[in-house]
Amino acid sequence: MNAPQPPKPRRPKPLKGIRIISLALNLPGPAALHRLADMGATCTKINPPAGDAMKAYTAAGYAMLHADVRELTLDLKDPKGQATLHKRLATTDVLLTSFRPSALQKLGLSWRALRQRHRQLSLVQIVGAPGSLAEVPGHDLTYQAEVGLVPGLQLPASLFADMGGALMASEAALKAVLQQKISGQGSLHEVALSDAAAWLALPRDWQMTTPRGPVGGAHAGYGLYPCKDGRVAVAALEPHFAQRLCEAAGVAIAHPVKDLFKPEVAQAIARFLSRQSRQQLTTLSQAKDIPLLTLS
Repeated sequence: MNAPQPPKPRRPKPLKGIRIISLALNLPGPAALHRLADMGATCTKINPPAGDAMKAYTAAGYAMLHADVRELTLDLKDPKGQATLHKRLATTDVLLTSFRPSALQKLGLSWRALRQRHRQLSLVQIVGAPGSLAEVPGHDLTYQAEVGLVPGLQLPASLFADMGGALMASEAALKAVLQQKISGQGSLHEVALSDAAAWLALPRDWQMTTPRGPVGGAHAGYGLYPCKDGRVAVAALEPHFAQRLCEAAGVAIAHPVKDLFKPEVAQAIARFLSRQSRQQLTTLSQAKDIPLLTLS
């Protein structure tokens, strides 16, 4: 008879009772809204009559991000659509947008206009680049390329600027709620995707992930190696992990930091790993407490 499983801890819902409306399409806005809904906020997304193009790019991703979000369709260029939106904004805490500032101005949704009609409302405005650059067209790829995250002709492994921007937007919404609790009034928060890319690129700026950096290939305990039947990602960066890796590989070292930058140490570790199977390395990881993951 199976032993009873302990109940899963209840996830805190710090935004329970907070109402958020989003006009933000594509990936960053829905990803931010998904996180806010997960924190307990009541989230509504307003789609244009043509819908959100993200649904055509990834139906599964769209479904995941909108699972706990109520969706409505409004034509904000129509007076009726505008009236419906403002009726809802009167009882809303945070409005999330991803339009360029000029587009918000045309729709009568600039911060100044919103401030006059809805004193309690905060605006989290996702833009491509900050300040006066917000009108310049761009996308995740251009923002990553600008900060050196696209060194060759291969596309990035993920949409880091978009997803990083979503995290920053959900963080901005949290700040807005805190400020509203203190002052009783709404506040404006600009989130630039280019800033998100720049933040994620900082380890590269610090030379950590460049080829001579400790997590860029220069440290023998941190890298990808071939093994007998696949690959292994080794992350033995801290001295105690590096020491255990070298002991397992039979590599004598005097210093668990400096010596891991020596080519001969890297070569010896590579030879050891190439003779091991994935199962052997997984067993080694568990027995010696070495951070590594085998891959096909």
